[in-house]
Amino acid sequence: MSTTENQIELDLIAKLDDLKYTYRPDIRDRTALEANFREKFEALNRIKLTDGEFQRLLDTVITADVYKAAQTLRSITAFERDDGTPLNYTLVNIKDWCKNHFEVVNQLRINTDNSYHRYDVMLLINGVPVVQIELKTLAVSPRRAMQQIVDYKDDPGNGYSKTLLCFIQLFIVSNRADTWYFANNNARHFSFNADERFLPVYQFADKNNKKITNLEVFAEQFLAKCTLGQMISRYMVLVASEQKLLMMRPYQIYAVQAIVDCIHQRCGNGYIWHTTGSGKTLTSFKASTLLKDNPDIDKCLFVVDRKDLDRQTREEFNRFQENCVEENTNTETLVRRLLSDDKADKVIVTTIQKLGLALDDSNKRNYKERLEPLRQQRMVFIFDECHRSQFGDNHKAIKDFFPNAQMFGFTGTPIFEQNATYQQIEGQQASYRTTDDLFQRCLHQYTITHAIEDRNVLRFHVDYFKPEGKHPPKPGEPLAKRKVVEAILSEHDAATAERKFNALLATASINDAIEYHALFQTVQEKIRKQNPEFAPLNIACVFSPPAEGNKDVQQIQEDLPQEKADNQQDPEGKKAALTRIIADYNAHYGTNHRIGEFDLYYQDVQKRIKDQQYPNADLAHAQKIDITIVVDMLLTGFDSKYLNTLYVDKNLKHHGLIQAFSRTNRVLNDSKPYGNVLDFRQQQKEVDAAIALFSGEKVDRAHAIWLVDPAADVLRKYEAAVAGMERFMEQKNLACEPEQVYNLKGDTARIEFITRFKEVQRLKTQLDQYTDLAPEQKVKMEALLPRDQLQSFRCTYLEIAKRLKEQQAKEGEHAPAEVQQLDFEFVLFASSLIDYDYIMGLIARLTAQTPSSKTTMSREQLIGLIQADAKFMDEGEDITAYIRSLPLGEALEEKEIRAGYERFKAEKKVQELTGIATRHKLDAAALQAFVDEVLRRRIFDGEALSELMAPLGLGWKARTQAELALVDDLTPLLHKLAQGRGISGVSAYEQ
Repeated sequence: MSTTENQIELDLIAKLDDLKYTYRPDIRDRTALEANFREKFEALNRIKLTDGEFQRLLDTVITADVYKAAQTLRSITAFERDDGTPLNYTLVNIKDWCKNHFEVVNQLRINTDNSYHRYDVMLLINGVPVVQIELKTLAVSPRRAMQQIVDYKDDPGNGYSKTLLCFIQLFIVSNRADTWYFANNNARHFSFNADERFLPVYQFADKNNKKITNLEVFAEQFLAKCTLGQMISRYMVLVASEQKLLMMRPYQIYAVQAIVDCIHQRCGNGYIWHTTGSGKTLTSFKASTLLKDNPDIDKCLFVVDRKDLDRQTREEFNRFQENCVEENTNTETLVRRLLSDDKADKVIVTTIQKLGLALDDSNKRNYKERLEPLRQQRMVFIFDECHRSQFGDNHKAIKDFFPNAQMFGFTGTPIFEQNATYQQIEGQQASYRTTDDLFQRCLHQYTITHAIEDRNVLRFHVDYFKPEGKHPPKPGEPLAKRKVVEAILSEHDAATAERKFNALLATASINDAIEYHALFQTVQEKIRKQNPEFAPLNIACVFSPPAEGNKDVQQIQEDLPQEKADNQQDPEGKKAALTRIIADYNAHYGTNHRIGEFDLYYQDVQKRIKDQQYPNADLAHAQKIDITIVVDMLLTGFDSKYLNTLYVDKNLKHHGLIQAFSRTNRVLNDSKPYGNVLDFRQQQKEVDAAIALFSGEKVDRAHAIWLVDPAADVLRKYEAAVAGMERFMEQKNLACEPEQVYNLKGDTARIEFITRFKEVQRLKTQLDQYTDLAPEQKVKMEALLPRDQLQSFRCTYLEIAKRLKEQQAKEGEHAPAEVQQLDFEFVLFASSLIDYDYIMGLIARLTAQTPSSKTTMSREQLIGLIQADAKFMDEGEDITAYIRSLPLGEALEEKEIRAGYERFKAEKKVQELTGIATRHKLDAAALQAFVDEVLRRRIFDGEALSELMAPLGLGWKARTQAELALVDDLTPLLHKLAQGRGISGVSAYEQ
């Protein structure tokens, strides 16, 4: 028998009592909460406020802006007393958070204008509510529990915006066995939509990355008073540029603690092995800012090794805290800031190259001599991507000049004995040395193995392309480039989910990249002549030009060994080719780049890769990039959630292989199940070696963790899921047909169908992106669930899911538990190919069909396509009715179709409102004005509703019944017109 929610709550309070929290059963409402806050505020600030002053204080500090409230919580703030004297106050002891009063309250009910919610458990620091804990009895989906909190926060005038609850920093959700936490935020960072995974949500873990999910253990490890104070004061980041609260992940916190402790104890150097994509910039930022406040440290330098990373890191730092680091445009600026006593210059971001010049004896500006006063100071150097920047003379020069310096490195791919090699740093050849040699020891580890298990990055699907013919190339040898291009063109739509994502093509040399760029144009033009409906892929190409003394390009090429070497041969030919490639890019995208400002072109390419996030309705596909051809660029340090595929036609190994593969595995949602790699050089041996080297632990299981199951295994799971759905329908005495699903009786049966078919669709989404499906496997997939039947099931799923979602919204906490916990994951049912523009084009083609013409798609097939796509859930009924209203054989332009559809919707809305007004004996114009105001404000105003009903002259009881009947009739139309946006207050009238 499961423990009741009340018992879980009482047990948690008892645990918090053990942790020396003060339990306050007397605080159950807003008045008691504010009285307690006043008492703690006056004691902390050693002041006695008048009633008027306290009310003014509340009016000043309470804000609907979560970011502003978070700043106030951490700041010294000025307040003018009634007699005109100033008061500088804090809400909590910000110098030592451990010395605050920690209290726990439960079943707090806060009544405001539109909100009457009761909260399970609240933790107060100095009377300020900072943590809300929601407890569940069921194995709750974190996403669903979060959605409920988001729903509460969406109510206008709710407790979170009109009371001291505005200071909530963290939400915790637990069913005792499973515990999650996440940061509070303003609405734009605290909402859901079909295209995003969900808010950043965390499970706590120990230093060895072992999860701590049991509520009692979590309370001991996370909610101990000083620990919680540190979590809020030190390990939450306020991102200034986005006005956003960010919670550090456990492994980031342990890494920062390790560096800070190492400095405090003066115990040498160390490095942090955190995998690519795990948020190393945030970790290093936090370490740097904590060191900024450490009086034992004179300077902290964050050192990167490339110009674009210098800019990227600086922008990332400034994103977390505006203007916290400034650009070092030259070495003179760096030296001046090193010598400065200004606290603003205590943390400096620079490049390894500038630092090397500053310590160069032969430099004419005598930088080294000028820096002599710093020689004995305590310096901290934090090196980003230290697997690249440290294997040369610069590291030795820094150690020799700053004997009291401590050095810390961050890397996703350390250098071990197996992958040690020399790198050219300023023309010097480094010896074979490992990361351990340079930094002494690993302070904290968070490998890809950990990150995949935590779902912070995705697994990989690696397809080794198998060449045909009597004498196929051996592993590592190249294929004919035309064969590679043809293979890519045949597989790209599947690999990228019909171009929802984009890809990189990694080539072995600049000459290869140039040849590939030309080949794509030639081959695609040939295909288009044979098939006029073929939509060519947008191909870009980027490689560095010959430096020719250009310092910016020289600096970029420090970490581009292949490009640097290639540009030594026929530099004029390389320049001419890159000029042609940029001209082609300008012609396609309407830009005006030139080789002389290469960096602007490079930035534009990166931006377009990331712009894949926008639906084609917002940014036309023509403005995006499908494949970017590269040599060395973009294969390290570049992140985009919408890059999911890497085509490989170059030899890779060790850290280079892992870095390149890791461009594809950023988490988005279930429409991106893994990172795709299509290798044209059969490098399975190298992949196996790299996985073994960088797994960190669980080497025996690394393959199973890193790589997705073979297609045959997923196909078996798909077969089992389809068979399970068939058995379920048979048990209900129904045929496994889409139309029979509507005959299921009761919520429990409908929910089981939702759960089962969602799993079918998830596996189908995975299989659709496999590039190595054999022809017989594709035939089997089609036989298991034919395309038309699958589409019909999708329509049925969306129809039933829509009803249950409306029930969730209407009944809220009163809905059955299994309905409350449903997570529909509509992203699985939203095609990137089938968007609004695509549908409008298909409708135009449909109208041009005549009885004698060859039909490409019937009216019913087009309607089925729309009804099977989650994007059209709210609008599908209108589009379907519009398509049915159009006569065939009267060809209409797409422009006419669009205009006609807008007219159709407007007329339909008027008809529906007129019908409702007639049924309820209301003035149609008054009802129209009422609805327009509800949609404008997204608030269902009870007073406005009473005014609308007033002309009927009904008594109180009759008017209440009439209002409820009107709202019941009006609600479906309001939800449709709101297009998925919530309308506050309407649920109070729903029956």
